[in-house]
Amino acid sequence: NFRDECNAALLQFEKATEWADLIRYLQRLQRTFNKYSQIPLVPDKVLVAKRLYQCLNPALPSGVHLKTLETYELIFSRIGTARLARDLAFYSEGIFPLYRHASYQVKPVLLDLFERYYAPLGGRAVPCLP
Repeated sequence: NFRDECNAALLQFEKATEWADLIRYLQRLQRTFNKYSQIPLVPDKVLVAKRLYQCLNPALPSGVHLKTLETYELIFSRIGTARLARDLAFYSEGIFPLYRHASYQVKPVLLDLFERYYAPLGGRAVPCLP
């Protein structure tokens, strides 16, 4: 059920016509993750990472970026350090380029994400660094 609900939420991203749609789809994805909080993994992590990357497009408003970073935080806290270290390359693709274009509202949230999830990985984070 978890995989099916995640896939249904991810399919919605293809139908997005405006930035408000992306926020709504991110909220649906977050609700799905919260509903199955006892499962410490992310089904189809490549597609999830792709959709999150899509939501970090510099042309989108900071509200979309903030909701996306909130989703990353939910995922990172859910999967734990070992899985995060293994899957970091998938999730980092959109996060690192965001900093250059991020608004003043987004930068502190992004830096907090780096501090709480990337820094504790130490040397295991090196392969994904630009």
